[in-house]
Amino acid sequence: MSNFLAPADLSKAFIGISKAKANNSIAKLFVLGILAGVFIGFAAHLATTVATGWDFGAGGAGVFGLKKFFIGSVFSVGLMLVIIPGSELFTGNNLMTIGAMNGDITWGQVLRNWAIVWFANLVGSVLLAWMIASMSGLTSGAVGATAINIAYGKVTAGGDAHTMMYFFRAIGANWLVCLAVMMAIAAKDIGGKVFAIFFPIMAFVTSGFEHSVANMYFIPAGIFSKAYAGAVAASKAGSLEALEVLNWGTMFTSNVLIVTLGNIVGGGILVGMVYWWIYVKGTKES
Repeated sequence: MSNFLAPADLSKAFIGISKAKANNSIAKLFVLGILAGVFIGFAAHLATTVATGWDFGAGGAGVFGLKKFFIGSVFSVGLMLVIIPGSELFTGNNLMTIGAMNGDITWGQVLRNWAIVWFANLVGSVLLAWMIASMSGLTSGAVGATAINIAYGKVTAGGDAHTMMYFFRAIGANWLVCLAVMMAIAAKDIGGKVFAIFFPIMAFVTSGFEHSVANMYFIPAGIFSKAYAGAVAASKAGSLEALEVLNWGTMFTSNVLIVTLGNIVGGGILVGMVYWWIYVKGTKES
């Protein structure tokens, strides 16, 4: 007996998964969505901590790739927490397009799930960012400066090309995230699920792609860390005046909304719809 699902069986399995997600209650979806936001937030804080203290020599250029690799490696714990204990992650739920394309659920059910889970992910992510960056004191120094640098970069990088640049980065992110989800579902033991998740998630973070739920933690953590004078002074901006552009409005207008759309394209279309067309369309389901 195989210890993993073949591609055709895996793609068809998402019909049942889509039905279950579509028929879940609002209350359960919301609580599970908060949990997923928290779990991704834990990984984001871990990645922020690991990203701190790498500036060796001339801007740390000699260790840039290695630094990104370690950040991506530790971030993979987020999806492990989402998949194995179980919760509802907006980006993973983009794979519900398989069930909708097959006619087993409606597009209205898909949008209902996405809206509830997206908002719940936001609540969980911001809640954890507040707990860590505002209440625990963990971002009062160097880690806080890193949090500010990450958040500031996410709302300012690229100038006029920012929007489309982040849209395409978001496509790449959820293309890999949804492949990680599919591979984790295909694996029949925890070890297989861990390895299935690790490599695509490590790849997306190391590559510099953009994930909407991760940014729901990264940007608020930077905003909350602005309360610490030491973190602000040690950041690349260096002053609160320079950090005015980092705020709750730019979090959405400069990043999260366009990244959300790109994630839908990467996961819902380039993974979900493509695999439905290849392996499910035209087949008879019992």
